[in-house]
Amino acid sequence: MDDILKETIESYNDYVKKIPVGSRSIAEKLREDQITEALNSIKDFTEGVIWLIDAGNLIEKNGVTIYLDVNPIQVYLNEINDGLQIQDYNLVADLFEYEIAPFFSDLKAIVSAPTA
Repeated sequence: MDDILKETIESYNDYVKKIPVGSRSIAEKLREDQITEALNSIKDFTEGVIWLIDAGNLIEKNGVTIYLDVNPIQVYLNEINDGLQIQDYNLVADLFEYEIAPFFSDLKAIVSAPTA
């Protein structure tokens, strides 16, 4: 396996492991009325999730199995967007704390590299 693929897999797994802590941080910021900081973190989260989806697709094209169902993530992004549009920051905080953080915490092996 080439070095770029290995590095991408490592980055992918590292990012996924950090999402629960980041999600709880976003929820905390929203609940403490640190809206600007929370919105910046949500933007970073969204960009990171988009990267996960794109990187996952590329990793899979290289014969590596990804154990991450992106469908719930896309639903979360839609729910976050809906909550932000109506400025229901409590709803968005709940999504991050009670749905997104546990979803990513419960993941076991994210990427399984082929042995060769």
